[in-house]
Amino acid sequence: MDSLLPLRHIRAGVLDVAVYETGPVDGPPVFLMHGFPYDIHAYAGVAPLLAAQGCRVYVPYLRGFGATRFLNDATPRSGEQAALGADLLALMDALAVPRAVLAGYDWGGRAACVVAALWPERCTGLVSLNSYNIQNIAKAMSPDTPANEHSLWYQYYFHSERGRAGLAADRRAFCRLLWKLWSPTWRFDDASFERSAAAFDNPDFVEVVIHSYRHRFGLVAGAPALAGIETRLAAQPAIRVPSITFDGADDGVRPPATAAQHARFFTGPRSHHIVPGAGHNLPQEKPQVFADAVIALVQQGHNA
Repeated sequence: MDSLLPLRHIRAGVLDVAVYETGPVDGPPVFLMHGFPYDIHAYAGVAPLLAAQGCRVYVPYLRGFGATRFLNDATPRSGEQAALGADLLALMDALAVPRAVLAGYDWGGRAACVVAALWPERCTGLVSLNSYNIQNIAKAMSPDTPANEHSLWYQYYFHSERGRAGLAADRRAFCRLLWKLWSPTWRFDDASFERSAAAFDNPDFVEVVIHSYRHRFGLVAGAPALAGIETRLAAQPAIRVPSITFDGADDGVRPPATAAQHARFFTGPRSHHIVPGAGHNLPQEKPQVFADAVIALVQQGHNA
C-alpha cells in the first residue's frame, strides 16, 4: 500500500496543483482525476499498470484536497463543475500537454467530462464513471425517485449551516461513512482510509465541498470568472470523443444505468459497462478494470 510520492507542484490557473507523475516522459499522456471524498490514492493500483504500458500518468489533487492550494486568498473557493473543468484544462496547459486521455469518477469524472465536451480537441478519449457527469443545474430541483433521494441525504445536509458545521467538526468520520455507504461491498482497511483522509485536512476542503453541493442545486452563485463556462455547460453539450463509461453494480450514490439512458449525450464511439462487485470508487475497487479501459483508449488513439 504505497503512497503516491513524490509530488510535483505546478502553477496552473488559480492553483498551485500537487501532482503525482509516473511513466515515461514521452509516453501517451493520461490524467487520472479523483472524486469526493477520496484522493489521488484511488489510483494507487491503476497508475503503475498504466506506467508499465508506457503511459505518462498525471494524478492531481483537486482544489480543496491534499497539497493543492489556491494562489490568491481572494479567489472564490468554488466547487462548481466549471471550476473543476477549468482546473484540469489549466493543468494541461501548464504541463504543455496538448491532448490526453482523461479518466475519472465523481468530481474528477465531472472535470474530465467538462473538458471532453467543451474542448474535445484536448481529449483523445474519456473514461467516466456514471456516464455523462455534467450537472443539469436548471433541473436540479426536479425530484427524483424516493430511493434515489434517500441516497443524496448528504447533499441536502450540506445545504444547511448544520451540515457545514458537521463536516468541519469531524470530516474524517463523515467521509468514512460515505466510503461505507457508497461502496458497500468494498472491504477497505483503516490504513487505506487514513492514507486518503490526510487529503481532507486541506484548509479549503470544507468551503469547496459546501459550495459544490450548494451550487449544483442553484442555491449559491458561482465564481464570476467561470460564468461563461457554466453557460456553455447549461446547454448540456454532447461528448463526441471516444468514450468508455462505467457504473458499479453496487454504487450507493447512483443506481446502475443502461447505455441507452445516457446515449443522447454521447455522439462519438462509446461502450458502457456495469461492473459487478464495485461501488462508487471504481478505480480503487477494481483497478485492473479501470486501467484496461484507459489503455484501450490510448491504443485506439495511437492507431487512429
